[in-house]
Amino acid sequence: MKNKKCDLSKRDFLKKSLALSAGLMCFPCRSVFSEMSPEEQVIYKRIALFQEETARGIMCRICPNECVLKEGELSKCNNRVVHDSKLYTMAFGNPCTVNVDPVEKKPLYHFLPGSKAFSIATAGCNLVCLNCQNWTISQTSPDKTRNIDLMPDKVVEESAKNSCRSIAYTYSEPVTFYEYVFETATLARNAGVKNIFKSNGYINVPPLKKLCSVIDAANIDLKAFSESSYLKLTGGKLQPVLDSLKVIKDMGVWLEITNLIIPDWTDNLDDIRNLCKWLSDNGFKNTPLHFSRFYPIYKLEQLPPTPVEILNSAYRIATEEGLKYVYTGNAPGNEISDTKCPSCNSAVVVRQGYRIAANNISGGKCGKCGTIIEGVWN
Repeated sequence: MKNKKCDLSKRDFLKKSLALSAGLMCFPCRSVFSEMSPEEQVIYKRIALFQEETARGIMCRICPNECVLKEGELSKCNNRVVHDSKLYTMAFGNPCTVNVDPVEKKPLYHFLPGSKAFSIATAGCNLVCLNCQNWTISQTSPDKTRNIDLMPDKVVEESAKNSCRSIAYTYSEPVTFYEYVFETATLARNAGVKNIFKSNGYINVPPLKKLCSVIDAANIDLKAFSESSYLKLTGGKLQPVLDSLKVIKDMGVWLEITNLIIPDWTDNLDDIRNLCKWLSDNGFKNTPLHFSRFYPIYKLEQLPPTPVEILNSAYRIATEEGLKYVYTGNAPGNEISDTKCPSCNSAVVVRQGYRIAANNISGGKCGKCGTIIEGVWN
């Protein structure tokens, strides 16, 4: 009889490899953490911020979904619930994923290159992307994941123990564990640790502005550039994400943008040009743009990987539209990952995967010609 444990298809292998590359369920220094017992999994530790009473129930004002919930009902993001007529977050101090990552993995190429980020995530997401890489944690709730006890002060402590210069709120969707992010980021800032917000940007303006007061860097996924594509692919809307990009930039948070190019969904070169033109026209010429290669996963397993030629065409279009720092990623051997000086075109940061092979930036300027290279370099 065939041993089923060894019967691993190529597709299954790819899925498992992608999950591992995303850092799912990785617990560094595991001995210092305590797993939560089943009865501790759902404790109403924090009342949710930005809630409002309405005639139909309690409205959550964190994101554009603006769920209106009655007693015991769960929000669309799977981690907000009404209990005793108040909205509570179920995601506080109970991450299901903890890992130490190179900051380049977020991806952030112009923020403390070569440094490490202490990465945390809880279950839940306010979008339902068909291509979600981390769907096993994003499309469920904190009472259904294997969690560990890691309150905000402990997160800051562990980031220091692991020599991390930053804490990254990532993997699932930090908008949905907003209160955990905000309290942790506040403590981290007071301790001199930077904060990174890796997000879909699907958040209302008031909570975003509050969060930006304690966030140092963000990478926002701009998933498509039409309202119809956004709705079909993610269940959300485009305009709130564009508004978030403007707010983050205007509030002085270092920003980088990722666009995943998905065959038959977001690979139309006219749409890519419109995206790049919007960025150029709205003050984002100095904002790094990462075009990322799609691999078949979750509900889009039937699609092929993005052709490298499309990534290269997107790169060309972005540079034609005046964007200074454009990268392609998730295509080993075919990535455009070095940072070039926009004046003399010399490589100021040379990358090999997530490793920094050379850094020729001095005082925030090109070491060859002295041109300012936008970013946070030390």
